[in-house]
Amino acid sequence: MKQFLHDLGHNVAIIGTQWGDEGKGKLVDAISGEFDIVCRNAGGANAGHTIVTNGRKVIFHLLPSAMLHPSTIGVIGNGCVVDPLEVIEEIENLETSGFKVSDRVKLSLRAHMIFEFHKRIDTELEQRKGDKKIGTTCRGIGPAYTDKVSRIGIRTEDLLDRELLKDKLEHNCRFHSDSLGITLDPHKEFERIMSVVEKIKPLLCDTRKFLQDAIHEKKRILFEGAQGFHLDLDHGTYPFVTSSSICLGGVSTGLGIAPRAITGVIGITKAYTTRVGSGPFPSELEDEMGNAIRERGAEFGATTGRPRRCGWFDAVVVKNAVETNGIDAINLTKLDVLSGISEIKVATRYFLDDTELFSVPTTRKANNKLRLEYVSFPGWKEDLGKVRSFNDLPENAKKYIEGLEKLIHAPVRVIGVGADRGELIFR
Repeated sequence: MKQFLHDLGHNVAIIGTQWGDEGKGKLVDAISGEFDIVCRNAGGANAGHTIVTNGRKVIFHLLPSAMLHPSTIGVIGNGCVVDPLEVIEEIENLETSGFKVSDRVKLSLRAHMIFEFHKRIDTELEQRKGDKKIGTTCRGIGPAYTDKVSRIGIRTEDLLDRELLKDKLEHNCRFHSDSLGITLDPHKEFERIMSVVEKIKPLLCDTRKFLQDAIHEKKRILFEGAQGFHLDLDHGTYPFVTSSSICLGGVSTGLGIAPRAITGVIGITKAYTTRVGSGPFPSELEDEMGNAIRERGAEFGATTGRPRRCGWFDAVVVKNAVETNGIDAINLTKLDVLSGISEIKVATRYFLDDTELFSVPTTRKANNKLRLEYVSFPGWKEDLGKVRSFNDLPENAKKYIEGLEKLIHAPVRVIGVGADRGELIFR
């Protein structure tokens, strides 16, 4: 592991290459003990990371999942949106479980806040879409980012001015009530947020300055990605995407650091493909094989519990992520889930009529006509849970990995063979 991290330099970013749920949290937890600081730069509490350590499951929503390490500082950047009550609840739940984290959390003064009215708006708008639903978690993420872009957002720094906060809440609740024809209560929102304001204040920090100083001091920083590249607002399968920039560029904008400060990029890639919610999924398996992969891989959302759609590995999707994010190395997760499958397929090319496409089309019409080319790999029967060396993997598992490397143009340097943080192979 140390050689792997040494090759990537001091400041390493982790990017999901598919539609999220690739298993980023496990690698973050496994390597974060080698870092001084770990950061979240985008998204909200809809991005769940599940960590299994010594057989014990711990679920993170907004806090960086490296907080299990006793000396690691966690930063929630300006690009995130936060519900202060949920932040405090997550901290308190971790501390009840024996993990002291409250003195190691730094929350940006420029992070925008999610209120209950955002969640109400989220649910209302999703219901109004009828059969054109996006598949949002209805956690208020999108409406909070909408307020941010509309320049009426309320930032955590506003917690320091009680009267200003009250005025902004009254204005925003009135604005949204009038535009949507629903009743929102600013006074209830204000009292709710005041119930935790004294607990939130010690966490507030100029995180940009904190990180700039850390970079100058040669501290090691890990940038923990949330969700996956194909849910990126600009580069994902729009409109079935999240509301923030979760590609590598979002690390810079969401934390206030220079792009050149990032010295290495790890792409997290599941050995097959999954997706939660609506939206195009070219290699989806809507059959018994898809159901079997879901059950074997426990493919249910950490935050919502929703069953994930499952399909074969899509090399077009992952190669797109590798190219756009400048990924240096791949962590291939959940290889063990494929044990026992006699023939494993990989989508390699897309065609629309006679034209080759190099990314997922975003229109339903195009997706309905999309033709995929696949290659097949022979499977293996062996249990991979105890394997800790690439050379000890079954020959067909090694050939599968080597085949993926050629298709996505990136080296697989880490391989997941089980749920626990120790069930990793470093090449």
